[in-house]
Parts: sequence; C-alpha cells; structure tokens
Amino acid sequence: MYQALVRKDSQFEGIFFAAIKTTGIFCRPTCRARKPKPENVEYFASVKEAMDHGYRPCKVCHPLQMKGRAPEWLQGLLQEVRDNPEARIKDWQLESRGLNASRVRRWFQKHYGMTFQAFQRMLRLNQAFGQIKYGERVTDAAFQNGYDSLSGFGETFKKTTGFAPSRSRDKALITITRMETPLGPMLAGATQEGICLLEFTDRRMLETQLERLKKLLKAELLPGENPHFAELVRQLRAYFACRIKTFNLPLVLPGTDFQRQVWQALRAIPYGETRSYRQQAEAIGNPAAVRAVARANGDNRIAIIIPCHRVIGADGKLTGYGGGLWRKQRLLELERDVVAPGPVAGLKLVD
Repeated sequence: MYQALVRKDSQFEGIFFAAIKTTGIFCRPTCRARKPKPENVEYFASVKEAMDHGYRPCKVCHPLQMKGRAPEWLQGLLQEVRDNPEARIKDWQLESRGLNASRVRRWFQKHYGMTFQAFQRMLRLNQAFGQIKYGERVTDAAFQNGYDSLSGFGETFKKTTGFAPSRSRDKALITITRMETPLGPMLAGATQEGICLLEFTDRRMLETQLERLKKLLKAELLPGENPHFAELVRQLRAYFACRIKTFNLPLVLPGTDFQRQVWQALRAIPYGETRSYRQQAEAIGNPAAVRAVARANGDNRIAIIIPCHRVIGADGKLTGYGGGLWRKQRLLELERDVVAPGPVAGLKLVD
C-alpha cells in the first residue's frame, strides 16, 4: 500500500485510504501531496474508519468526494449545458464567468475524452437527432440547436453519426452519460426503450463493449440526456444505501438466446447470495456449459443490475470481474451487510 501511495497508483482507488500521523489528515492513494515516511502512515478501508480515528480529509485530493465527481467550481456549468443543450458557450464566456477555459478543457478531456466545445456539440447533435427522428424538420432542428447554416449542420451531423440528418427517422441512437457511484464513475447507455449499458469507466473491455453494442443495435453513440437516466441514478443510490435489493428498470439486452438465458439466470440469484459457474450452468439446465456460462457472464454489459458479481469460483474464491475484483468484493460485502467498521479482507491496518 505504501508503494501504491508513492506511485499514486489509481488501481488502488477505493481499496484503502492513507492516514498521515504527523499531519492528522487522510488521503486517497492518488494524492499529489508530498509523501510521508512509511512509519508515519496507517491505512483504513473506508472514509468512516479514518474519521472515526480522528483524521481529517485532505484538501488536496478530497477523499470525501466520490471518484469522478465533478468539482464544485464546474457543477454549475455542467448543469447549465445539460438543461440547455442548444447553448453555445465560448471560451471567452467561460472566462467572463470566472472559469479558466484551459482548466475546463483539461477536465473534459480527462473525464469525457473530448474538449468542452466538443461536448457541447455532441449534446446539440443528440438533441437534434431526437427532434428529427420524432417529426421535426431537419432545417428547424438545425437552427433550434444553434447552427447558423444547414450545410454546416449536415456536415457535422454526418461526420459524427455516419449518416445524413434526413436518415435519422430510420436510425437508432444510444445516449451515453457518466454517473457517480461510491465505487467510481460508471458509463451508462440508454435507448428510448431502456438501459443497454452500465459499466465502470476503467473497465479494460469498455471500448470493445461499446463497439459490440453499436453493431448489435445498429445505432450510434452520443452523449446526452435520456428519460431513463434519472430513474437509474435514483435506484443506484438506493441500492448503495441498502434501501433496495432489486432493480425495476427496462433493459435492452441484445445478444444470443444463450446469453440472454444466462443473464436472466444472473438476475435470479437472490440478493446477498452467490453461485458458482457450475451452479449457474445447472440453473439454466445445461450443466456441461460451465465455460460458455463464464463467457456469457463476461459479456454482460449491465453491471450491478444484472449481478454477475454474485458468481464466484467453486472453491469460494473471487474470480474475474470486469470492474475489478476489489469492486466485486465491495458489492458482495454491501449485500451481506458486512460493510460495518472493519478492514476489507486482505487489508492489514498498521498501528
């Protein structure tokens, strides 16, 4: 853990917090502050533990904030562009509001993989797509979303989506957004029919999953708002607060009949319980298909709601999980009501 602290290793985010005896503060593993001597550090599995021992949160790395959460100085701007996606806020307007345009650009580049201006453009195109698909004329959608020329709108739209605006009525769109959770930011995707994606943003196979989803649904991906997101956020918050044990959301699950059978069996595993891959294969009436069941689990694109974290090895050990084994352990602990004070298994607290 000390080596992770020295390296500022992001793989240990959420696994431990480092408390500095000489200053009385506690930090994330990725904190940029100067590193102390090993003998001056003790480790805790949760924020609550560190605070119970009298430590204060660091003002550099803000350990009380959920990983991936937008900083306070940016939250007003984010809300504004989500409420008014047709707006076009220039860099000079950011500066006039007391925001450093370069700082805003860097944050969006890090968390969304695009600049703030590109993010705004994507929101406008997302809204225009929906307007055209459900009856608006292309010309009206273009001008309502801040474009000065129809040709410029058409060129940008086609470059982004791969098809002309006039073909929107025949096309599908997957709206994507980032949302915060206690285990790190997640990427959610939804169509008009329901949720089709919920993955941790640092999952190694995320890009592959996105490409598969696009092909299976014959759809394009654009950031924006979707009516299903508000309910998804509400139910995720209730789940992490231990107020609900099941989710009630419409899901879009493109895949083979076998995959859908496996995913349905995953949803049948009771809250707080686990099964082995063999037991999963037996549950679908195909006990010889253990490896195929494991592959189908790995192809699950909707984490937590379709609880593949409840499947473990036959020997009781944790096995592969796209979001990382530490998250799998945290989710199982949450569901077993053993998140009470005490270190995570495998972490030894230093006196």
